[in-house]
Amino acid sequence: MTETLSPVLPDQVDRAARAVLEEACNRDLTLATAESCTGGLLASLLTDVEGASHAFERGFVVYTDAAKSELLGIPLGDIERFDAVSAEIARAMAEGALKASAADVAIATTGFAGPGAPGDEPGLVHFACARKGRDTLSREEHFGDIGRGPVRIECMRVALEMLSQVL
Repeated sequence: MTETLSPVLPDQVDRAARAVLEEACNRDLTLATAESCTGGLLASLLTDVEGASHAFERGFVVYTDAAKSELLGIPLGDIERFDAVSAEIARAMAEGALKASAADVAIATTGFAGPGAPGDEPGLVHFACARKGRDTLSREEHFGDIGRGPVRIECMRVALEMLSQVL
């Protein structure tokens, strides 16, 4: 069980986090996160399991376009062209996290956890998972207008599924 987050996480997410970390440890792989709409929650989850700290390399919380560009090397022109909440930028975030770290696998989230600007779809989230030497996977989810907290919890579930698949 995760130590700090377990009171608010569904058991399925808690078990999935432990399984991903165990698999990463067994394969001697390290993980990185690049998070926008989840605001570091995934990194917090992956560092909350006692005994698995060596599997997590680092996390990037890149909430603004400038942060995505400065920390992950994504050209601002690409963010303007594709939009920060897009499959292209999610892939660029995951690949940028690999390049900017010593991790073997990186997971990225970008989306709208709650109400945004007019025309933004609440609950739209793009995910990408990159592993050195492999193609980057991406996934789009439409969680709906279920609220910021529930969207972030669902993001944890999807991100852990993708990490498990890539490991």
